[in-house]
Amino acid sequence: MKRRQIDRFTDFVTTHNRLVLLVMVVLTAGMLLGTTTLDTGSQAGGTTEMFPETDVSQAAAQIGDQYGQGGEQPTAASMVYVRAEGGNALSKDALLETLRYQRAVRAQESVADALRGDGAASVATLVATRAAGTPDATLDEQIAALEAASDAEVASLVRTTFTEDSHALALLPTSYEPGTAHAENHRMIFSFAAGDDGQPPSDTQRVLYETATDWDDPNVFTLGEHATAASSQQMTQNTMELVVPFALVLIVGVLAFAYRDLVDVVVGMVGVVVSILWMFGILGWLGVSAGMTMIIGPVLVAGLSIDFGFHVFTRYREQRGPEEGIRAPMSRAMRAVALALGLVTVTAAIGFLSNVVNPVGSIRDMGIGITLGVAAAFVLFMTLVPALKVSIDGLLERFGRDRRKRPLGDGDRLRPLLASSVTLAKRAAPFVVVIAVLASAGGAVAWTALDQESFQQQTDPAAEWKQNLPEPLAWEQPASQTNTRYVTERFSAVATDDSQRFQLLVEGKVTDDETLEAIATATNRSVFTDARSRQSLRSPVTVIRSVAARNDSVAATVATTDTDGDGVPDTDLERVYDHLYAVAPEQASRVVARSDGEYRSLRVVGPAESAGYTDDRTDDVRAAAAAIESGGDRSATAVSQSTILDSQLDVVTDGIVRVLVLALGAVFVTLVVVFRRLHDSATLGVVTTLPIVMVTGLVVGGMYLLDVPLTLVTALLMSLVVGLGIDYNIHVSDRFVQELDRGKRPFAALETAVTGTGGALLGSTLTSTGAFAALLLHPHPQLQSFGILVTLTLATSFVVSVVVLPSLLTLWARHTAGVSPTDRPAPSIQPSEDD
Repeated sequence: MKRRQIDRFTDFVTTHNRLVLLVMVVLTAGMLLGTTTLDTGSQAGGTTEMFPETDVSQAAAQIGDQYGQGGEQPTAASMVYVRAEGGNALSKDALLETLRYQRAVRAQESVADALRGDGAASVATLVATRAAGTPDATLDEQIAALEAASDAEVASLVRTTFTEDSHALALLPTSYEPGTAHAENHRMIFSFAAGDDGQPPSDTQRVLYETATDWDDPNVFTLGEHATAASSQQMTQNTMELVVPFALVLIVGVLAFAYRDLVDVVVGMVGVVVSILWMFGILGWLGVSAGMTMIIGPVLVAGLSIDFGFHVFTRYREQRGPEEGIRAPMSRAMRAVALALGLVTVTAAIGFLSNVVNPVGSIRDMGIGITLGVAAAFVLFMTLVPALKVSIDGLLERFGRDRRKRPLGDGDRLRPLLASSVTLAKRAAPFVVVIAVLASAGGAVAWTALDQESFQQQTDPAAEWKQNLPEPLAWEQPASQTNTRYVTERFSAVATDDSQRFQLLVEGKVTDDETLEAIATATNRSVFTDARSRQSLRSPVTVIRSVAARNDSVAATVATTDTDGDGVPDTDLERVYDHLYAVAPEQASRVVARSDGEYRSLRVVGPAESAGYTDDRTDDVRAAAAAIESGGDRSATAVSQSTILDSQLDVVTDGIVRVLVLALGAVFVTLVVVFRRLHDSATLGVVTTLPIVMVTGLVVGGMYLLDVPLTLVTALLMSLVVGLGIDYNIHVSDRFVQELDRGKRPFAALETAVTGTGGALLGSTLTSTGAFAALLLHPHPQLQSFGILVTLTLATSFVVSVVVLPSLLTLWARHTAGVSPTDRPAPSIQPSEDD
């Protein structure tokens, strides 16, 4: 019944091709309308989160709830840098220009209204107020005082202002020698009332950024929101001008090589573009967030769409006889590939939809989005593309153009190469399978050895040869990236509030006698005592000592509870906390959390964390937390942006393993059931599933050998290996069984499958890997890893499907038939002429 339905459907598409085209054009217009309502954010309806919740992120939230800002309004900082390349940023002229920049930005109403406290902390302000003789001098008075001073007087003021014990050294580069009057750069810190997102108001950052563009000598720049946006825009332009043209050239070149026909290239690309459009249109109509699908979805759907096109066109070329028209062979080709493409769609959807159990909401949405894109591609390549192909070929042949073409795998050079795997299967099938199993097992073991980091960051500029290419291909280095590296290399981290610093949250029995001793010992290490941070450690121990130094009653309490005389209470801590709260409640509440008369937790606030996703001091902070935990009934959690991201990576990694197991299990069951129903062989479904397990292991091994780390992005892509890789195996197995049903003996059927379907797979692999390999031109390591991982998946899937799978099918045929594959008799029931 299902076969007859497929036959009627394919006949309708090829017979009423113009009607099909009209319907598909109308539907595509509807999808185009759906894209206008597309949610491009990372969240759908506010119900999903970008990253999963972890113990560390919960600890960060708990710190915010229990300690807050100590009654202060949250503050956010914008930093502006002054650079005098080859000169002295502390000279009189450079300091005057710094003050004039401050005056220019503070003249803007948006900045003046949002400034907190003194507004801007800067080297120029500190020197100028001393020159003016009063700390209350206005900016105009500061400028006038500096203008009136001589160069020598300004240099003397600089030397006496920035001495070894000055907290203002945080405004100067780490290379600055205290007590000198020379530095190549310095920075200003503007303090603003933080918005709801914890960041400075966007309009104030825009003023700082745009005003800085007017200062060239010395150079003034900022790394705020708008500098980053300009950098992203430049990066996109660079990618469109360098990477995309290379990718398109590779795709079109491979398609031209595989199809050797311009019309087929154009028709296939129409199907690819419309498939992507349908994916976003359906997402828009359903109200599902595009989020990460905007980045990853198009390339994956394009790869699968190109693959669908190769199978439709290749089988059509195989089916068309020398004297035959267009419609009948296209109908037969569609019948031949319909079940395989449908099964590929189902199993790919299983692989992608398995992400619904992923803890990351945006990944769940992406799995749904890509699944819809694959389903759309299946519909289009069974309707729009065949109908368009029939229409164009029919029109061209009426004008005398012969549209008969040879399939890729039937060439004089490729056919022997592809068929060699069948020869290998004849002679050493068990050996091939054993080698493949061992290699994939070795790759799977490498999973635990992969480097892990939250995100890869670009630390080096693009290669000089990329920057020296002729326009418009030349890679123009974004200013924000260059400036970020410059700042990272020369300045220490600073923080305007505690959320930007390393923190330790201590919970459990925080009144146990040895708790404060453990904190004092654990924080007596360089990560907390480094003088370059210019921001002092704050903990229950430092607060108790500070209060005791000016309050005799607290000092007495400390003395009576300090049994070893080191100034740290080590007994009756509840009384110490009570006394601290009674005398200095505000200071106490910043480091000791109390609720309903019980002490819930303690907090340690350390140095500022470096900007970005990583900080080389993270391990030291975690070690301090472990030291506090040891020997007591308490827990300590290291909290910072980097520790939160690391913990989220661990959760995502665990989720990926769960997704892979679920996807493989679901694909296994699906193929067993489908092959049992369609081909009366459940074991063939097992044989078809095994290669994807091998591909997964080999991809992991390839990541290890190529030094591709496990990041939040690459861990996500690992979950897509099943959806990408199963495609190849289904096509080969399905074609093999089709040829057996036509009466061929196993090795003859295997050779037809490997050279016919394998040729289509080769074209698809070359096209997709070429497109993704173009990402290696991009200087950002995260995009390079993306390209390497997908290329590894596609290339490995192809090799396994045409080298290892034939040996597995040989063993299957040998054991299921009970005789040598070369001696297997033909079936008694012959196929119809249409088949």
